Amino acid sequence: MTLPTKVAHTIHTPAAQPATRTTASSRSDTQREPGRAVVELKNAELAFGERVLWRELNLTIREGEYFAVLGSNGTGKTSFLKVLLGLLPLTRGTVSVTGERPGAASRHVGYVPQQRGFAPRTPLRARDLVAQGIDGHKWGIRLPRRAVNHRVDELLEKVGAGEYANAPVGLLSGGEQQRLRIAQALATDPELLLCDEALLSLDLNHQYIVSELVNAQRVHSGSAVVFVTHDINPIIDHVDRILYLAGGSFKIGTPNEVMRSEVLSELYGADIEVLRSNGRIIVTGRPDNTHHISSQEGLIP
Repeated sequence: MTLPTKVAHTIHTPAAQPATRTTASSRSDTQREPGRAVVELKNAELAFGERVLWRELNLTIREGEYFAVLGSNGTGKTSFLKVLLGLLPLTRGTVSVTGERPGAASRHVGYVPQQRGFAPRTPLRARDLVAQGIDGHKWGIRLPRRAVNHRVDELLEKVGAGEYANAPVGLLSGGEQQRLRIAQALATDPELLLCDEALLSLDLNHQYIVSELVNAQRVHSGSAVVFVTHDINPIIDHVDRILYLAGGSFKIGTPNEVMRSEVLSELYGADIEVLRSNGRIIVTGRPDNTHHISSQEGLIP
């Protein structure tokens, strides 16, 4: 259902705040030494005609930071990733990725898309899909086949997909296919890992498995993670900060700072209630509001 998009005013938070970490168990924020800047946006604006998704966005995402992007449909979450991928230019302001313009930094960026199934008869094995992340984008002389196979084996083992390395991708489950997409995204050991609704259409068990795989890359390699999602719960233990987009406005901060009734109510210009139950965050509208926000539609579960 459609959420209200009119807000009283935009809430801005200065960029380059020291990264903090929130866990589901303690919900306490602790300071961490800031790392090198991986993403920088300065006075960034993105608009389509008169419709402004955001403006005056100043943001620095640093190595090792887990950064979530939340908001209802149409607020610009996927567009934010497209800007970082170099697929969509800003209307105003500047953006850099690993110190370069977006697109030119692609060799430093891994991308995990939404889970979309393959046709059962797709002539592609699991290992072939992962190999595309190693040299599938290259022209001219390619890597020796033995080197590619060795790297594929390492990646399959890393995501726990070795047992179905030679299986046709179309016969694998959604969770198994998503493991392969993560392996493909990690092929170049990226400094920045972008995930676009990577948990969508997965059952709860595979949501948490995929979430752990993404976080393992951040922990072991120091990659920054930008994770676009409708549901923060499967990743809440890992998230350092949130960019919450709503109707041309935004809020940046830790989960404890952003996921609050008064903050979201101001963003949406409507009465929004944020509840916490058994380590989960539930967002609802007013009981008498016809635009009820449930666990399956609206803001987030």
